[in-house]
Amino acid sequence: MAVPEASLEQTEAGLHAAEPGWFVLNLGDSRWMRSDEGGQWTDFEPPDGFEQYGVGVHVLHPGQPNGKYHSESVQEGFLVLHGECIVVVEEEERRLKQWDFFHCPPWTRHICVGAGDRACAILMVGVRSEDKKLHYPESELAAKHGAASPVETDTPREAYADWSRDFTPVRATWPL
Repeated sequence: MAVPEASLEQTEAGLHAAEPGWFVLNLGDSRWMRSDEGGQWTDFEPPDGFEQYGVGVHVLHPGQPNGKYHSESVQEGFLVLHGECIVVVEEEERRLKQWDFFHCPPWTRHICVGAGDRACAILMVGVRSEDKKLHYPESELAAKHGAASPVETDTPREAYADWSRDFTPVRATWPL
């Protein structure tokens, strides 16, 4: 059985897959999304995402978290491509630099925060599952980095209640 090539749709912010299928796309040409609180990330997946895993590059400026401190029922992996970040993991801080890899087994509490004196780019990969569960615990350490949920919850809407949900499509500023 042959797998069809996905068509790529051109937007003002760049290209993304318009449908499922295989494709080749340069990240510099792809569509990105930006949030004032959470940085900038690739948005090249088809409308319903990839079936089995999520993958993208997230760019963070110093002090900017990529989300809220959380744990989830699936594994994730993070590879620092450029710059530095701090990973808050299980109530500890670890500084990561270019080419450092962070493996995150299911239910590991974690979040990444840009560090150093320039932008940090992180390749992020995570398993997708229909029965995926999330938990956002209280954390003074994550709060120090602006990455703590305002309340302990299992609901993303509650965890991100204090962040804007307005994501802006933008052109790539990375690769640098």
